[in-house]
Amino acid sequence: MNQEVRLMKGNEAIAHAAILYGCDGYFGYPITPQSEVLETLETEMPWETTGMVVLQAESEVASINMVYGGAATGKAVMTSSSSPGISLMQEGISYLAASELPALIVNVMRGGPGLGTIHPSQSDYFQATKGGGHGDYRLIVLAPSSVQEMADFVALGFDLSFKYRTPAMILADGIVGQMMEKVVLPEQRPRRTDEEIARQCPWAANGKAGSRRHPNIITSLELDSAVMEKNNERFQRTYREIERNEVRYESYYTDDADYLMVAFGSVARICLKAIEEARKQGLKIGLIRPITLWPFPYDAIAEAATAVKGIQVVELNAGQMIEDVRLAVGRRMKVCHFGRMGGIIPNPSEILNAFNRDFLTN
Repeated sequence: MNQEVRLMKGNEAIAHAAILYGCDGYFGYPITPQSEVLETLETEMPWETTGMVVLQAESEVASINMVYGGAATGKAVMTSSSSPGISLMQEGISYLAASELPALIVNVMRGGPGLGTIHPSQSDYFQATKGGGHGDYRLIVLAPSSVQEMADFVALGFDLSFKYRTPAMILADGIVGQMMEKVVLPEQRPRRTDEEIARQCPWAANGKAGSRRHPNIITSLELDSAVMEKNNERFQRTYREIERNEVRYESYYTDDADYLMVAFGSVARICLKAIEEARKQGLKIGLIRPITLWPFPYDAIAEAATAVKGIQVVELNAGQMIEDVRLAVGRRMKVCHFGRMGGIIPNPSEILNAFNRDFLTN
């Protein structure tokens, strides 16, 4: 096995992993702090080596609709943006979900609301996990905490998206997008041939002139209410299957913990350092890091909570994931939130001080 080790940014890892996956097309628009995804693809020029299409669209709205068109043909297509750009894509994302099309969407979050700041944030949690567009739909949401996971989650996101015929999102904060770490890159996968796509994606609208088969029609529109209800019931069955099979998380020091922290993305790494310092002081704190923000690891958190006295949720926002943590544990224990906003990143001492204030100070 010939795996290459490189030092690169998280955004660069996304681009390299897309090429190596055999991605057919990327359609995007530059916005800080994720512009290196498009810049790296343009530098690598995969259209000359793998045939991958890389196109800077005129806007985020154009980008997501190009993704819709490519996905409708069964191709592995993706886009990337940052918070305000993802907001502009919400209608197209809802169309993708309603049309049961696989696609990969990368959001490297910056602070908001509005144009906000170019600095890191985790304030798009609600948008990603609760359905940012209209209608009853969900996205598979993966939250990387390292540059290695930025690379790994490209293949995982595409594979899950095609498995369930629903869009997947890599939801990374700006820290992970901009930080540099060693990455083990996978081997190159060949792009699928048209014959392979026709066999693997019988639903795709990729018929050729003269074909005798019934044409596939890709649409999110259905004017018959009874049929639309059936469509929605089918979507919900898919989402329940994803909830049963695709929950991912990591736990640290939970076997003997008296208290629990829950954090995702880069903040989980800072929390882990805070926990290591706390344990030197005799405080037994554990950590659960959700990897899939949807489906959320409710059961894992509920089980871990049976043995602890309280839970601290740490996020780069005003308090969003904490709502899902509270749903997991109900009202049986104290659940507190510590967050920074505006692009300010807490250090381990701040997190530990907040924990002491919330749980140990009378």
